[in-house]
Amino acid sequence: MFYWLITIIIAYFFFSLAYLGDKLVLTSAPKPVSYTFYVGILNILTIFLLPFVSLGTPSALQFFWIILDAIIYIAGLYAMFVALEKFEVSTVMTTIGAIQPVFILFLTWFIWGFKAMSGLEMLAFLLLLAGTIIISFKKSASATKDYLKVAVLAAALFSLDYILQKVVFTGMPFWQGFVWIRIFCFLFSLVFLLRRSWRKEIFQKKTIGNKKTQAIFFFTQSSGGLANLLQSLAIFLVPAGFLPIINSLRGIQYVFLFLMTLFFTFFFPKILKEEISKKAVVQKIVSIILIVAGLALLVF
Repeated sequence: MFYWLITIIIAYFFFSLAYLGDKLVLTSAPKPVSYTFYVGILNILTIFLLPFVSLGTPSALQFFWIILDAIIYIAGLYAMFVALEKFEVSTVMTTIGAIQPVFILFLTWFIWGFKAMSGLEMLAFLLLLAGTIIISFKKSASATKDYLKVAVLAAALFSLDYILQKVVFTGMPFWQGFVWIRIFCFLFSLVFLLRRSWRKEIFQKKTIGNKKTQAIFFFTQSSGGLANLLQSLAIFLVPAGFLPIINSLRGIQYVFLFLMTLFFTFFFPKILKEEISKKAVVQKIVSIILIVAGLALLVF
């Protein structure tokens, strides 16, 4: 069994917990500035790793890649939240999930040269990608030009984040690279304090809500932080040619989320309840079959 495969599956489990928490916390669309700021500053929690990690002093070139990746990641978060503020969550995440693996595939070839996949590996990639698109797809209004601009921009930035993390990790140990990236993510999130209007939005009382909502928010972000750590570890472990595959495995996140939503709908409907039609169940089952088939091809 590939260690990177186990790691990314666990990462997507924690991403699904974070996404579920967001659904409970966000009674309205997230404000891009405040949400990007709060998600960004939580990266400072990586300082607790400092007693156990030797940071060293990266070279000037390594610092360049670290800083560039941090900027790209924060910009990607902001672009995603701008899209989520204006458009349906399911539509935005479907677009990002569909486009990102393709971007990563071509970026990988551009940076490291053409990486030929075997016939089975390419089939696995296509099955995983199809499963991800199907499981996250919901019928909605047709895409507009403005929507495509911001959604494609978010997908492109997150794709670059994948690639740049791999570039950083090829030049230094995992923990060293991870902590440096997170430190700069924290620093660049402070940019949102520069404008008065942004500060007003960030520190308004309704940004995070009451104590119960705050607890869910921090649980959500803790799950997201652990998910990001595990995703970064998977990027470190996987060969460069397999970067598109680990991203196309995102469908597993929606499988976990679907099962969690079913659990709450049937056993704790007061917390979370969603109408689940027969058509939706069939859609999920078909996508799960495709994802399982893709995983089987990777493993065997």
